[in-house]
Amino acid sequence: MNVLNKAIVIHAAKDLRIEERIVDQPEPGQVLLQMQAGGICGSDLHYFNHGGFGPIQLREPMILGHEVSGTVSVLGEGVDNLQVGQLVAVSPSRPCQSCEYCLQGQQNHCLNMRFYGSAMPFPHIQGAFQQMLVADANQCVPADGLTAGQAAMAEPLAVCLHAVRQAGNLVGKTVLVTGCGPIGCLTILAARRAGAEQIIATDLSDYTLAMARTCGADIALNTKDDPDALASYELGKGQIDVHFECSGAAPALASGVKVLRPKGTLVQLGLGGDMTVPMQAMTAKEISLKGSFRFHSEFATAVKLMLSGLIKVDPLITESFDMADAQSAFERAGDRSSAMKVQLIF
Repeated sequence: MNVLNKAIVIHAAKDLRIEERIVDQPEPGQVLLQMQAGGICGSDLHYFNHGGFGPIQLREPMILGHEVSGTVSVLGEGVDNLQVGQLVAVSPSRPCQSCEYCLQGQQNHCLNMRFYGSAMPFPHIQGAFQQMLVADANQCVPADGLTAGQAAMAEPLAVCLHAVRQAGNLVGKTVLVTGCGPIGCLTILAARRAGAEQIIATDLSDYTLAMARTCGADIALNTKDDPDALASYELGKGQIDVHFECSGAAPALASGVKVLRPKGTLVQLGLGGDMTVPMQAMTAKEISLKGSFRFHSEFATAVKLMLSGLIKVDPLITESFDMADAQSAFERAGDRSSAMKVQLIF
């Protein structure tokens, strides 16, 4: 029997509505979840504030949300690795597992990806900010021992674990992180866990830099107040081994190129539209540029790291709102002077 269910739906920029949608019963290999918590991501904010970003624009109403956790309500036929009542972190990544990239183990590049809350394809892929959700059992990672809010942080943490993997060996390395929003701060946590010896963070906000210090940054520099704050790291052709660019801002990327050592590595994971890249300087210093896009296997690792206490995300969860107050939650999430990760409670 199908059930009615409330969902957070974006129709256009600033046009956010709570609507009823029908939820089906789970098919074999699926589960019905009672959603618990959902984090508002930068992409959700782009849809809320601008109706999309770059060429990706809303063409029909879409349920938002992809950083979520829930409890198992109904098990579909054949599901024996989960239990009713169990808290799970829900991966929003649903690769087809049959295209050429999935078969090569590159599921994050799936040609038929169904990623929750994405306007990239049309019809859009509906998101997970709703009271009930049918998910594939293989999307669900048991998270008993975490709070619902912590479990919902698995997705952004997985993004950062994938970026750290792209960078290669970090043991003993000096690392620069530009942009200290949730992704930047989680990258600091992941880089330290991977063995980074010194971590330098930059941002334009004292609030986010304070959070970077809380997450383990050794040095936090406000490049708005002091545009030359990184100048000392330019000595001798550069002092930085690895630069994680988390802001999506061209000036931040350029600042990293100046301070990277010859043969250093730049990992770009911030998405902010097309950026100008100082290619000649990168060529002369033989800098490796690596993109980092989404994740796959890292999602389960993110849950395990939180369960073991090796990565603690609690300081990054600023505030929680009932889904009925979604408008206020999105406005709060957009305030970078005092908010890090704002979550919704379903």
